[in-house]
Amino acid sequence: MTTAREIMTTGTECIRAEDTVLDAAKKLKDLGVGALPICGADNKLKGMLTDRDIVVKVLGAGKDPATCTAGELAQGEAVTIGADDNTDEIIRTMTSHKVRRLPVIDGHELVGMVALADAARALSDPKAGDLIEALSTD
Repeated sequence: MTTAREIMTTGTECIRAEDTVLDAAKKLKDLGVGALPICGADNKLKGMLTDRDIVVKVLGAGKDPATCTAGELAQGEAVTIGADDNTDEIIRTMTSHKVRRLPVIDGHELVGMVALADAARALSDPKAGDLIEALSTD
C-alpha cells in the first residue's frame, strides 16, 4: 500500500512562530502554496497557517498582519501523519480532522506535506471521491 513518504511533497518550508502574518502571506505568495507549517524556535511543529486563516482570523478580525505573529494563529497540537503511514491512515486523518493538508513527520522531523490532491491521485477512483466528498461538506 502507498505511504505518505511516497506521495508527499518534499522541501516543505516553515514559517517561524515569531514571524509576522504579513511575512507569512508573502511566503505563501512566493512559494505558490495555500498553507505553511508553523515552527517554533526549537524547530518543532507548532501548527499550520493557511491563507484562509489570514483572511478570517487576522484581516476579518481587524488585526494588523504586520504586528500579528504566525504563532498567534497556531491552535493546539498540529494534525500530522507519519512518513510511513499508508493512504488509509491519511484518509482517516484528513476526514476525521477535516483538513486538506497534512504535515508529514518522520520521528520528530518535518519531512514533507501531503495535500488532498496527493492523496486523491494515490487512491482508486471510489476512495478519492469519498475523500473529496467528506472534506467538502460541512
